[in-house]
Amino acid sequence: MNVYENYDKYIMKTYTRVKPAFVKGQGSWVFDAEGNKYLDFFPGWGTGLLGHCHPKVVTAIQEQAARLIHLPNNYYNVLQPELAELVIKRSFPGKIFFCNSGAEAIEGSMKVARNWGKDKGRYKFVTTFNSFHGRTFGALTATAQEKYQSPFKPLVPGFSYVPYDDLEAMDKAIDSETAAVILEPVQGEGGVNIPSKEFMRGLRELCDKKGCLLVCDEVQTGVGRCGYWFGHQHFGITPDIMAVAKIAGSGAPIGMIVAKPEIADLMQPGYHGSTYGGNPLVCAAAIATFKAIEEEDILGKAKALKEKFDGYAKRFKEKYDVVKDYRGLGAIYGIELKVPGAPVCAYALEKGVLANCTHNVVLRFLPSALMTEEELDFGMGVLEEGIAKL
Repeated sequence: MNVYENYDKYIMKTYTRVKPAFVKGQGSWVFDAEGNKYLDFFPGWGTGLLGHCHPKVVTAIQEQAARLIHLPNNYYNVLQPELAELVIKRSFPGKIFFCNSGAEAIEGSMKVARNWGKDKGRYKFVTTFNSFHGRTFGALTATAQEKYQSPFKPLVPGFSYVPYDDLEAMDKAIDSETAAVILEPVQGEGGVNIPSKEFMRGLRELCDKKGCLLVCDEVQTGVGRCGYWFGHQHFGITPDIMAVAKIAGSGAPIGMIVAKPEIADLMQPGYHGSTYGGNPLVCAAAIATFKAIEEEDILGKAKALKEKFDGYAKRFKEKYDVVKDYRGLGAIYGIELKVPGAPVCAYALEKGVLANCTHNVVLRFLPSALMTEEELDFGMGVLEEGIAKL
């Protein structure tokens, strides 16, 4: 079987794929079919805070797969409340709906918000430019980037967009029909943009004052990525609803909608559902993930990783005029260039390092918090070579 030919024959071309074909992952490394290994600065597209195939997660999945893989949600699943308790005790008092992905968690969060607002005449949403919330129609409409939206218009009505980190614009956009503001505590795909604490705290106060909800999209920033259990905790605020996915299952497909009890309790049987959401297999993976993060001080390691990235990025900026800026929070980090960064990623791939460029000019890192000093030195050394070539 020729993998590349069969991709062309049988699979939609919705991704820009690059060779090689990978067959194995371990820690911060992936291996191709020829046995070559690559350091992964972006494991699992942000799911791999514990790296590839963390042994505790692998064991949990293996043991659960031999016991019970799937169970419909009209029956009780003993693992769901165990996982929900782990999440709630590390976030805020609330209740959870389990789904399969970040986009589903955002879609469901919007349904929960509209259900809360229906008797109040509140149905609109305010989101921010350069956000990314997912590919389904509601999540795509919330994603205020024309390049993603243009092939699929008309989109869902009731959305307006404002600049990120702009409290005055938020104030003008929220009206008596606004159900919720939706935003990422750190914009990931939009370029690793970190708002001020004044903005986030002011937004929380503004939503309370104007009587709408605050929804935090924690799909990329949640479950330890920012050096906190959830990104909003860095700013000292609590959302009304949050969407969780990615790291939660260490690659197993799980999403969660977390809502304060008074909002969650308005949802009734039949209002929402999911065939696979929170099944025993993915719950086992998620429970193991949460426990490993706690047992191995992953939050502390994520915070330390940011300081290490700062050291490299500061040096790059001093040495190379092509480096414009750098910023990060925990284990989400960006180095902004003055020119497109794709050639740096292409060079890195040739040298055995997987890197990501987002928003055309931002080298984005979502590494495992367990990446060693030696691995980090190797990977950043390769990227420095690529930057120097620019």
